[in-house]
Amino acid sequence: MLLNDPCTRAGVVRHLDLDHATALRLAEDPDHKVRREAAAHPQLPAELRDRLAGDPNGSVRLSVFARRDTPEPVRARIYRELTSPRHTVDVEDTDDDDRIVADLESWYAHIEVRSLHLDWVTADPLPHVASPYACFRMSAAMAPSLPPQVVRRLLDDEDSHVRTTMARHAPDLVDEPTAERIDREFRPDKPVLWRPADDFAFSPQTLRRFATDADPRMRCLAARDPDLPCKLALQLAADTQPEVRRSIAGHRNLPSKAQDNLLGDPNEWVVHATAASPWLALKQMQRLLALAGL
Repeated sequence: MLLNDPCTRAGVVRHLDLDHATALRLAEDPDHKVRREAAAHPQLPAELRDRLAGDPNGSVRLSVFARRDTPEPVRARIYRELTSPRHTVDVEDTDDDDRIVADLESWYAHIEVRSLHLDWVTADPLPHVASPYACFRMSAAMAPSLPPQVVRRLLDDEDSHVRTTMARHAPDLVDEPTAERIDREFRPDKPVLWRPADDFAFSPQTLRRFATDADPRMRCLAARDPDLPCKLALQLAADTQPEVRRSIAGHRNLPSKAQDNLLGDPNEWVVHATAASPWLALKQMQRLLALAGL
């Protein structure tokens, strides 16, 4: 049977009709992946749920945190544990594989608790728009047809993930100043290419204002104006920040002399963006082809 095979046990748990004896066996399994699946099973007895709430593995506790029936004091305790400062393990400093795995699992849980999507919250969002947990508010923001006052509240949420999620799920209720604010305040947990401004069209006047903004991230947006004045394009092409120079490198209003300068830029990504520009001067295209031996 699949349940008796250590290789398949964890994957089978969610499909089981769980009786108490099986639930107890799974809750005591030495494999944390099995305990994690057991902790998420809707038929898990309350006493085993509460036992797994104290599991040494962070991902198991995260599954208990995410359950609809978890008592609020238990959920709050798990949240405090998972969001406390993480201490990493130097893998070269220990031979304890179990400790390394447990620490990695806790680290992943620490990250995941911020971005967890809870379907049952999305299905019934209104009780959770003021939740102390950002992932609950973010899940609520994914619900369709939220009242306008709730949308406004979530667009002003203290957490960047919640604000961004709400903006993406109700773009028709996001005005330009709000879109700008959300993009300025966007703080992803890890480097990503996408940004909130990718989902909104700013007016030419706003994009030209961004060209002289103190924040280089905002200056990068100015190049999205196809009719950006040459003076501003030149200013961006001489910017101190390579990401700004790269953003303008392919603009159609960039003079040939500025293209020449960017092809000699010390940053290779700026050079690549300039060389790939469909507006690159013909003489430069021919020079690049000659250098490539084509």
